[in-house]
Amino acid sequence: MLSERFISLAAVLDAVRDGEGITQATLVERTGLGRSIVAQRVAELEAAGLVASDGLGPSTGGRAPRRLRLRAEAGFVLGIDIASNELTAGIADLAGTLHGTSHEHIDLDSGPEAVLATAERMSNVLMEQAGARARIRSVALGLPEPVAFTSGSPVALPTMPDWDRYPVRERLASLSSAPVWMDDRVNLLALGERRVNPEAGRSEHMLYMGGGASLGAAVVMDGRLYRGARGLAGAIGHMTAPQANEVICRCGKVGCLDTVAGGAALARDGRLFADTGQSPALAAVLADTGAVRPIDITRAADNGDPAARALLNRAATTIGGGLAALVNAYNPDLVIIGGGIARAREHVLGPIRQSIRQHALPAATQGLRIELSAVDEEIAGVIGAVQFALDQLFSPAHLATILSAAQAQST
Repeated sequence: MLSERFISLAAVLDAVRDGEGITQATLVERTGLGRSIVAQRVAELEAAGLVASDGLGPSTGGRAPRRLRLRAEAGFVLGIDIASNELTAGIADLAGTLHGTSHEHIDLDSGPEAVLATAERMSNVLMEQAGARARIRSVALGLPEPVAFTSGSPVALPTMPDWDRYPVRERLASLSSAPVWMDDRVNLLALGERRVNPEAGRSEHMLYMGGGASLGAAVVMDGRLYRGARGLAGAIGHMTAPQANEVICRCGKVGCLDTVAGGAALARDGRLFADTGQSPALAAVLADTGAVRPIDITRAADNGDPAARALLNRAATTIGGGLAALVNAYNPDLVIIGGGIARAREHVLGPIRQSIRQHALPAATQGLRIELSAVDEEIAGVIGAVQFALDQLFSPAHLATILSAAQAQST
């Protein structure tokens, strides 16, 4: 069991991270801890190199109070976001400010060896460019499927058979001596949204829907991510959709939402519309590139193609029906539409809103805001991975390790 010391240390550090130029008097107010306890914890954090003085605040009649800041320069963290067809890596300081990112297209079906080798290569380049190889404090990774959070391994799903029980964290431990953390990438997308989007940051009860090749949702309850017993909370892509009828999903079940509204389903139907001549615009894309991607459907819709607009409207309406079930179950005050589907913007936002309000209980939608993500989809996952790495690094459990290392260096 964690001691009160490390719980209070984490509380003080969190307040310093959140409050620019905060004073000890304000820390007492924010944390609810006594003045002497706050003074002790600040001294410990300064000795560990995590907190430093930041000048003096305005005087209220006596000695001017000392301001405090997080020593962002005291180390770096790595964030790695793995999607079904792309990988983004980023390096950030301890305040979460990105110092470099790298992006490459990948094939998730090539297996963990190939994908993680790419992640290692990209991360090594970023560390060299930032001169940070010996100063990495934490590494966090997002995968496009549920992750058993307590064990840090992918949940065994038929959609990613090669990843089942693969030692991802152990493999990435070769990057540095820092701890490696792992989570479902849609949870990290939600963390990135909460860091960048003030509206999402203020929400205590939020749903984040990340639509890519597969659909997933992150659930925020009382200001914290809710993962469920095995990391499967928010697996919206495998909810039963009436429109799916007898369609077999990649997971082996029948009638999943993914089969009619996920990115792979959109690409499949877009290809059908191109092959049958229902969409001249998509037929031209197919002739030119040999494939139809969801982004091609969005571009065709932007250019007025009726068939592409109909495809997006149908997918969005179906997704809204699935989200309505989560709105009824969790009663959020905010729903954010992110991931690849958010690139279609107004083509999908209106139908999703309408479908949620049509299918959810009226009381559950009272005051409910349904908005598009405010974060660039390409880096949202990395921002979230960095935030996840920092949250785990500065958690009460890990602070014990940080302070022990600082103590050993000073003796």
